[in-house]
Amino acid sequence: MGNEKSVLITGLSGLIGGLLHSRLQENGGYRVRGLNRTFLEGVECFQGDIGEMGTLAPAFVGQDTVVHLAAQLQDEPWTGILNTNIEGTYNVFEAARLAGVRRVIFASTGSTVRGYENIDPYSALVTGKYDQIKEPWPLVTEQMVWPSGTYGASKLWGEALARHYADTYDMSALCVRIGVVTTNNQAITPRERSCWLSHRDVVQILVRCLEAPASLRYDIFLATSANRWGYRDISHAKDILGFVPQDGAN
Repeated sequence: MGNEKSVLITGLSGLIGGLLHSRLQENGGYRVRGLNRTFLEGVECFQGDIGEMGTLAPAFVGQDTVVHLAAQLQDEPWTGILNTNIEGTYNVFEAARLAGVRRVIFASTGSTVRGYENIDPYSALVTGKYDQIKEPWPLVTEQMVWPSGTYGASKLWGEALARHYADTYDMSALCVRIGVVTTNNQAITPRERSCWLSHRDVVQILVRCLEAPASLRYDIFLATSANRWGYRDISHAKDILGFVPQDGAN
């Protein structure tokens, strides 16, 4: 027990949180707790709203790493984006700092670059107009931004906040621009076939962030599976983290 790494997952009741929790339980070596607004059966869980600092601070005490997954995933309502994605993300980083947490893994999103889908060749890729595409097409990298909606913009705020905390405090902050994770773990539509991230692969990159050396202070990683018609460059995640997708959509 003394050698276990303590991990707090915000939004553990969501799809990705549940997948990560299951994998960490299987792997061993981790003590996982959740921070959720609702009670979770069979999980050591703190109940609190990340939009309210006073309710969440106790959950961070004694944690080695925080995986921040809790978010509003739609643009509307704005009050939800403000409370959860803006103020809530600040509260998570600040509570982590105050509690001495050494690393925060921030679940960003591919919506930080989804705006590129407005122009070719990316628009053709996500609409399945493959006959209009010349190979190879230029890939969108983790250094590029073109947010889609207030959701995408709010996640860019989170990435910038992570940069600030990594630069200013004794904390590592790693941002993962998560692709399209579907409940059925399948890529059906052309856009899903371009941006899909399988259950195995989303867990893999989060675990690799958990296990990355402490010297990795800040970085941003695009994360999709090895999709035939993908446009997001995942080579940086491979080079830095050793992320190699196990799945891919054709």
